[in-house]
Amino acid sequence: VSPQGIIAVAFQNDIAPSDIWGEGAINPKLIAVLARVQDPGNAGTILRAADAAGADLIVTTKGAVDLYNPKAVRSTAGSLFHVPVLQGIDLEDFAEDAKAQGIGVLAADGYGRVSLDDLQDAAFALRNGVEPRKKVKYDLAKPTMWLFGNEAAGLSDEEKAAASLRVAVPLRGAAESLNVGMAAGVCLFASSLAQNRKGD
Repeated sequence: VSPQGIIAVAFQNDIAPSDIWGEGAINPKLIAVLARVQDPGNAGTILRAADAAGADLIVTTKGAVDLYNPKAVRSTAGSLFHVPVLQGIDLEDFAEDAKAQGIGVLAADGYGRVSLDDLQDAAFALRNGVEPRKKVKYDLAKPTMWLFGNEAAGLSDEEKAAASLRVAVPLRGAAESLNVGMAAGVCLFASSLAQNRKGD
């Protein structure tokens, strides 16, 4: 079934690097980075999930799909016009800038040594003044930038090296993996939950 055509006139929501940090800038607390994500449907899904989770900024690296690709625009269901976008960045430099602003950088990696469950548990424990089941050196409630990798290859070694932690989404059923759009939604909502709950 072919979708109906769309026609509209709209402003692109791109911003300059100078608009991200500092006085009068957006100073984001939740950032989604698409590292060489090439499928426009996946890119649109990630952007839509990021918008729903309250992300402040969407970033793409060199080699990633153009977020204004018609299929990507359709997949965002309007979210492309809600969240500022920065495209074609050098990840190593951008990650260093983020860290200098107190932003934690996490890589979504199926082989990561830290479980998203443990990060969520630790954030809950910190909010409520109790001991977490596992000690992890990260508070999910802090400003965070998530890295999501290419559909086929995942994150490269260089991209993983830009992160402070590699985080795995635990799988409890028979599925062997999640696609990048689904994994991004899970990770972004975990951060959103931790950042927006002061105590339970």
